[in-house]
Amino acid sequence: MSQEIFVKDVMSKSITIAKSALISEALDKMLADGVDPLIVTNNGSVIGTISRAAIAETLGSKKTSTLPPTQIHVANRTDENFTSVYVDQEADILIPLLQEYKLVVVLDSEHKLVGKVDATDLLRAMVPETSTESLIQKASVIGPDERVIHLRRRMLDEKVTKFVVMDNGVIAGIVTETDVARSMRDFRTHVDGKHQDNQIKNIFVMDIMTAPALTLEESSAVSEYVDLIATKGISAVPVTKDGKLTGIISKDSMLIAL
Repeated sequence: MSQEIFVKDVMSKSITIAKSALISEALDKMLADGVDPLIVTNNGSVIGTISRAAIAETLGSKKTSTLPPTQIHVANRTDENFTSVYVDQEADILIPLLQEYKLVVVLDSEHKLVGKVDATDLLRAMVPETSTESLIQKASVIGPDERVIHLRRRMLDEKVTKFVVMDNGVIAGIVTETDVARSMRDFRTHVDGKHQDNQIKNIFVMDIMTAPALTLEESSAVSEYVDLIATKGISAVPVTKDGKLTGIISKDSMLIAL
């Protein structure tokens, strides 16, 4: 890692939302700007972050099932576990931080927010010097006819945020916490609370998954995976060999390899 690369060379514009905003506004902003998580502020000061996974968990919880998304605020799901760096620090300090945090807040010498660095920002500047095969992780799979309530339970129990959707041995799509958050927001907005317990059982993975899934062959270079993740704003790419799923390469596995 060159000593001449600093945080200011890697960081991107900070996307913020006030703690008083609605979580539906936060989700719209994340989708429009292609970021996850958002930086949460209060009177101009950073107080934490809010992620798509947190929104999905909130909107899918029975504890808040009687509340429409328009009555749940960002403050209710703000994660205060975040860290920060300064613009003039060397960029390699970001590697261990992003292995622990999804986002690093960047401050100037007056401790004011001037940017952020997430895994995508860092990977644009640093491509892991390793083989594609070494980055492959086991892919969690699910069928298209599984109910979304079962998908949510698996996400929580297995601590997995993305599944490859397999239909008779063929990759049919991919489903992530983003798809769950979007579907739960729409469901809670349009279905009356007293009918939700029954009607939520009628939402299936095939109804919310992203299809077709963007995939790359195992023989593709690591830089191709980085480019696809960065340009498409996705967190992972299913890996194939001769058209068959062999695993998944995620931003997390790339960060570990840096």
